[in-house]
Amino acid sequence: MKRFNFEFLFSGTNAAFFGGFVAFSLLFLAIQPIQKRAVSTTLELLHVSFDPTREVIHEINEAFVLDWQKFKGGKVQIFQSHGGSGSQARSIADGLPADVASFALFTDMEAIAKKKLLHSGWEKTKGVVSPPWGTAIVFLVRKGNPKKIMDWNDLAQPGMGIITPNPKISGNGRLVFLSAWGYMLEKGHSDSEAREFLKKIYKNVPVMDGSARASQVTFFQKKIGDVQLSFESEALMAVQESEGLLEIVYPSTSIKVDPPIAVVDANVDSKGTRDLAEIYLNFYYGTEAQRIIAKNGYRPSDPSIAKEFESKFPPMKLFELSVVGNSWAEVQSVFFAEDGIFDQVFKAIRNEGKR
Repeated sequence: MKRFNFEFLFSGTNAAFFGGFVAFSLLFLAIQPIQKRAVSTTLELLHVSFDPTREVIHEINEAFVLDWQKFKGGKVQIFQSHGGSGSQARSIADGLPADVASFALFTDMEAIAKKKLLHSGWEKTKGVVSPPWGTAIVFLVRKGNPKKIMDWNDLAQPGMGIITPNPKISGNGRLVFLSAWGYMLEKGHSDSEAREFLKKIYKNVPVMDGSARASQVTFFQKKIGDVQLSFESEALMAVQESEGLLEIVYPSTSIKVDPPIAVVDANVDSKGTRDLAEIYLNFYYGTEAQRIIAKNGYRPSDPSIAKEFESKFPPMKLFELSVVGNSWAEVQSVFFAEDGIFDQVFKAIRNEGKR
């Protein structure tokens, strides 16, 4: 599957190096005379995001830069960094100077808030309460769907090869786990039955990569597994680029995925980029960016754009977080913290394998 390279694209693996470089650059600028800084004509932002947003953010950045040059004048550059959602949150918490952050999960935004990088009330800001994009968990299968996979219950069958990221570090991975758990609860099953169901599913996972994009490489390029549990946006792109070798199966239900996006307050206040960062974030809600979001396989928040692209996105039953927990903090603690449900399921699988 071909992917294009971006001139200003930084992966999660080299984000730490980039963070150090930018931090050094900021320190250098800080000791320069004010007069020299004032004559700079290039404004810069760093948008740190989760893996599957590489293409859509790149395209939005291009549109934003063109609009800025047309209506504001001067130069602006938007740098990108991508990786597993949890890993990206940790990078920002450890010093990566993101001006804007977008994650797969609310809990990853919460993680940088706990480091005092977001102002009080961050959870009520526009990009968190009403994200500009949405998606869902779907099944990516090979041409003809040879294993006849139609819904979550099919994944528990012995001998199935399932590709999904590690829930400990990937937002995609966590949302897959929660979607399967919620499927069981929606069917009227108990927590203990859901636990056994998840054990059967993860027993069929031969590889757990660190991110959604890495899982796609494993499934499509390395040809491992029968099904990849993917964000709808990633699956739509993969089907298009596979030239008929892959298909999408829409399961009966998925957890509702609303990736939050926010200005990183402490960083923009320190760097003096707040105005630009807020204008950039608001651009995501405009007609131009909403069309780009839809074209790239994310469900747009603007109802008129959603109507325009309704044939691209089949109706899905999407359940709210309340099906699996009272809050994201509770879900994180119960399912994905040390010795949480995921660890317990994985430990049970390992113990069975030793028998």
